[in-house]
Amino acid sequence: MTDPNLIAGIEHCDDAGVYKLSDDLALIQTVDFFTPIVDDPYTFGQVAVANALSDVYAMGGKPLTALNIICFPINTMDISILQDVLRGGLEKMREGGVLLLGGHSVEDDEMKYGLSVTGIIDPKKVLLNRGARAGDLLVLTKPIGTGIINTALKAKMAPDELVEKAIQSMAELNKKAADLMSSCVHIHACTDVTGFGLLGHAAEMIEESDVGIVLFSNRLPLFTEIKEFVEMGILPAGLYRNRKYREHMVDQRSTCPDWIMDALYDPQTSGGLLLSLHRSEAESLIKAMHAEGIKDAAIIGEIVRETSNRIIVE
Repeated sequence: MTDPNLIAGIEHCDDAGVYKLSDDLALIQTVDFFTPIVDDPYTFGQVAVANALSDVYAMGGKPLTALNIICFPINTMDISILQDVLRGGLEKMREGGVLLLGGHSVEDDEMKYGLSVTGIIDPKKVLLNRGARAGDLLVLTKPIGTGIINTALKAKMAPDELVEKAIQSMAELNKKAADLMSSCVHIHACTDVTGFGLLGHAAEMIEESDVGIVLFSNRLPLFTEIKEFVEMGILPAGLYRNRKYREHMVDQRSTCPDWIMDALYDPQTSGGLLLSLHRSEAESLIKAMHAEGIKDAAIIGEIVRETSNRIIVE
């Protein structure tokens, strides 16, 4: 079934659905929830909400309202844990200016939490995860490696300081980055980096297109402490799935260390925004982001015509 007002649906794995209501207003809808990835319930709530809101920011929109999605083992887990999760989530919604309207809960053997989010955007300003153009530069706004850190945490091998840095990154809203991006007039593609890893989401930008990507491994924002874990083989299962799915599109140059290649496939939670924009705006956007405290934002690559539908990591 097609509809002339549907701007983004399920066809291209965009971060959210977009439906045009009028010439200057469109509705954005998304849903996301998952099991705890950190031990502290309050922090889990914050990360889950930041992750769900990110889909709206990635489309270039403004999240307005949300509904809680809750699965909870009421007979085996103290209700105070759920209260802390919801409290952490509510704080993040308030930080993002999002109104909680209600939600739905079910009894489940394992706790899960997230949101259904509704946002708005001008139909003419919708950002899709495809459309990158030759000559564009790629910008990433958060460091990668949180999946590897979370795996090391489960193995009780991650130091507290590193875990805290990863948590701060995951709990940080992409709102500030999205607000700064709104001043750019030549953003050609945008997505947020989550479960498919940086390479997986970058691949979506050029799949079935006439352009390719060159990634600069020496410019990637990384949690550099993960190098030790990668070399020990402490890797999440999702990393192997991501590699198997996308490695046919990827070429590694000798200048890129193997451990960084692993990090590029690492599934992220509440990762940064990845955007392809005209090179004339990239440097000024990075400077603005750094000035506003988004210190890890970096230009990590470029869109090229010579390597159609492939990613070169050099």
